[in-house]
Amino acid sequence: MDTAASFESLGRDQCAAAPAPGAWVHQVALALMSRPQDEAIFLALQALGAMAQVDRAWMFEYDARALRFRNTHEWCRSAISSHVSDLQDAPVTMIAWLHRALSLQRAVMIHDVGRLPRAARSLRAEMQRQQDRSVLCVPVFHEGRLRACIGFDATREPVRWQPAQALGLFLCADLIAQARYGGTDAGCGRAQAQFYEPLLYLRQGHGTRGLAPADILGVRSARDYSLIWLAGGDSVKDMRPLSAWAALLPLESFMRIHRTALINLGHVKVLERGASRPWTVQLRGLGQPWSVSRPYRQELRSRLGV
Repeated sequence: MDTAASFESLGRDQCAAAPAPGAWVHQVALALMSRPQDEAIFLALQALGAMAQVDRAWMFEYDARALRFRNTHEWCRSAISSHVSDLQDAPVTMIAWLHRALSLQRAVMIHDVGRLPRAARSLRAEMQRQQDRSVLCVPVFHEGRLRACIGFDATREPVRWQPAQALGLFLCADLIAQARYGGTDAGCGRAQAQFYEPLLYLRQGHGTRGLAPADILGVRSARDYSLIWLAGGDSVKDMRPLSAWAALLPLESFMRIHRTALINLGHVKVLERGASRPWTVQLRGLGQPWSVSRPYRQELRSRLGV
């Protein structure tokens, strides 16, 4: 295989003659319509990765000026290593060869990572560090601006990608762009403002996704693991104990209210208190109140300013 054949860069119109995998679009749409945004993107990547029979499916996002990028979501097949936490606030110069094609709204089908051209040597080194043999990348645009990139990795065996796969990802990228960036102006601004907020990583099955601390309502102990309650009312299991989360979560916005529970003070909707009844807090979006133990009551009142 010569160097020119080791990769292809295709515009959407060049993929148009290929039949797009309709099941991909269907599954992504179902996820985005039924779950909170970050969880939906993770579930969409999980479905795409499984249907495409690849080893990883992932997403990274750009900052507001497209000068830096950050891995945000990733699904991995069993026994495949995760790298979602590796590239955080990384300079676009690191992926300049790829970024140029993405900026032109082109998909990049890398059939053989090891034979990428010299101009892509920094990208090639990073892909080889992640044991990638073939990679497919598609830009995520909204309102004419490059916002993110989604893609597939093949690590066990090289893959020769097909235009139909690129077109399928283009269509899925449209859905993700609308869901993530197409709401109100405030919603779009929030997504961009959160770029530099440190993420915490949840391991879910074979996937990992980054989560902003602001999107965590609270954490409850469940014996040797924890349940993380998210904005929207859903909960996910994390195998780390509550003590680990007490160390991870920012002290300025989280506090312990019980030996088995931590809460995000920014999501407290109601504090119920009285001399002769148990104290509880109602968190935004959750149906059941959480108990407040006596040792934590005074600090909670102080921090809430009541």
